[in-house]
Amino acid sequence: MSQYARVLYHGQEKYALIEGDEARFLSAPFLDPAFRVTGETAPVEDLQWLAPVSPRTALAVGRNYRAHAQELGNSVPTEPLLFLKQPGTITGHGADILYPQGYGRIDFEGELVIVLGRPVNWLTPREAVGGSIFGYTVGNDVTARNLQKSDGQWTRAKGFDTFGPIGPVVATDYDYRQFGIETRVDGVLKQEAEFTDMVFDPEEIVFYASRFMTLQPGDVIFSGTPEGVGPVEPGNIIEISIRGLGKLRNTVKNRE
Repeated sequence: MSQYARVLYHGQEKYALIEGDEARFLSAPFLDPAFRVTGETAPVEDLQWLAPVSPRTALAVGRNYRAHAQELGNSVPTEPLLFLKQPGTITGHGADILYPQGYGRIDFEGELVIVLGRPVNWLTPREAVGGSIFGYTVGNDVTARNLQKSDGQWTRAKGFDTFGPIGPVVATDYDYRQFGIETRVDGVLKQEAEFTDMVFDPEEIVFYASRFMTLQPGDVIFSGTPEGVGPVEPGNIIEISIRGLGKLRNTVKNRE
C-alpha cells in the first residue's frame, strides 16, 4: 500500500509520497503515470494538507448502509442512489467547514471515498474491478438536513462550499474490505461501521456510474455513510478515521 498527498510546503504546492513521518516529493501529480520520486523530502509535520485531488466531478451515494437508511426513515435502494456534489464542496484535511446560518440542522457524514485513476465510461464489471479505481481516501459528506427534506432533491443540501472535505492521503492497493470507519465529534464516538456492511461495494458503484456518464482521473465518489449521523455547530471538531487512510480532521466555523 502506498499513500499519496497534495500539500503546501513553504508556500509551494507539491505532490508527495507519504512514508511514516516523512514526505518524499514527486516530479508530477501522482495520477500522472510518468511521475517519479525526487530526492527532496520534508517532515510531515511541516506540511499543510490540501485535498489530495481536485475532481472535475464529485459523485456520492445515498443510503448505502441499511441502518443509516432506517435511522432517517428511508427504504434501502435496490440500485445505487447517486447524486452530485459540486466541485466547490471539496476541501482538505485541516480546512474549515463553513457553517451556513439560517438553514437549520447541518450534519456530518463520515465516508470512504473512491478516487478514479483512469477515464471511466460504459464499463463491464471486470473492467470496473481491474484498474479504474486508483485508490481511496477519507471523506465527510456534510449535509444541510432540513434542505434535504424540503427540496425533494439534494443539490443545495449537499452542495455548499466546503461541504466535502477529503484526505489527508489517497492510498493505493488498499483492501477496504478489511477495514471500517469511525467518526468522532469533539472526541465523542458517533459512527462506527465495517465497510462490508455496505449495500453496494465500490466496484459496483463505479460500474453503475459508468453506465450513464464519463468520469475522469481524479474524480471522486463518496460511497455512503453508516448510521449515527448527527448535527454539528460552529466550534465542533469532526474527526473521521479509517485505518490505512489516516484521520480527516476539520473544524466547523461560522461563515463570515
